[in-house]
Amino acid sequence: MRFSKQLLCTAVCTVFMAPLAMAQMAQRTPTPNDTLKSPNVLADKRVLIQIYAPKASEVTVGGDFLSNPQPLSLKKNEQGVWSVLIGPLKPDYYSYTLMVDGVRTMDPKNPVIKQGISSLENMMAVPGPETAFEDNKAVPHGEVREVWYSSNTLNMMRRMHVYTPPGYEKGNTKYPIFYLLHGGGDDDSGWNTIGRAGFILDNLIAAGKAKPMIVVMPNGSMPLPPMNGMPNAQMMNQLRDLFSSELLKEVMPYVEKNYRTLPNAENRAIAGLSMGGFQTLDVTLTHPELFNYVGVFSSGFFGATADEADTKYAKVLNDPNFNKGKKLFWVSIGKDDFVMDANKKTLALLDKHNIKYQYKESSGGHTWINWRQYLNEYTPMLFK
Repeated sequence: MRFSKQLLCTAVCTVFMAPLAMAQMAQRTPTPNDTLKSPNVLADKRVLIQIYAPKASEVTVGGDFLSNPQPLSLKKNEQGVWSVLIGPLKPDYYSYTLMVDGVRTMDPKNPVIKQGISSLENMMAVPGPETAFEDNKAVPHGEVREVWYSSNTLNMMRRMHVYTPPGYEKGNTKYPIFYLLHGGGDDDSGWNTIGRAGFILDNLIAAGKAKPMIVVMPNGSMPLPPMNGMPNAQMMNQLRDLFSSELLKEVMPYVEKNYRTLPNAENRAIAGLSMGGFQTLDVTLTHPELFNYVGVFSSGFFGATADEADTKYAKVLNDPNFNKGKKLFWVSIGKDDFVMDANKKTLALLDKHNIKYQYKESSGGHTWINWRQYLNEYTPMLFK
């Protein structure tokens, strides 16, 4: 067998240079970051959050495990590791964000994230029996898909997440459909990540507590219009109308054409949190014929929208048949929620017009800790 000089040279170089390269790699100075674990959930439900940042002068952490908006300060040891011990925490799923010298920073040791329209947050789980309803359990699982469609309303490609129940692919059954809306700052991935919607639905269906259904999680965050001195109220109205058009003209027709749905009000539900709750109210009081099941989580008419609601939705609010067309109108909020005032104004508006609803006031505030619980309570009441 004959070898070229170039091939022979390459082989010789490889044989002699490889040990040298390995030796150089082995000479890297180890750091505490090599073995650092964060977050580290301890047996007593306390959580140790750590980051290796030897040149930093200040590190803090904030998250929905805090009862107030003030972040916690981490302390630095001699090795350059900053750490803080949190809790003990009630078993649940939490989000958090580090600030290193004033710069928002992801925990480099934690690959689990929640995505928003302009930000990321880390996620962590504190296990316990309280999380059983939202855990990834050994039950039949549905599928959550990322679905792209062309939006004529916005003249762009848009994405939504769609949950189909266990067995959907193997059958020809038609299913009721639930449109589930996220809050401000999030996108269509929110309910599927930190919201745990797919697992919550899987567990409810497996336990016989909820009917199998299709759940559509659209992107409720609209492209911002040019400001040009536009008042906030006017901007909110434009965004509200854009979402309504997107939902009614793009999302619903696409879903009901491409999925095996039961396309009538008796088999349609809608619910949303915060901004999504406001969007739910708007769609419900503009098109009452579309949904027989309505859920409003931690929301209401905000600011100027509360003052104009009585006039804007007068036709529906004064319709004596509105209550007959609704099998469920469920409103829920945490007693410490900062939107409580908007919520109370909205309930007063519904009371004024004799709109019947069920109301739940829980503990806690404006957090996913509450919204996952609300989804777990709301879903079993659908399509009865």
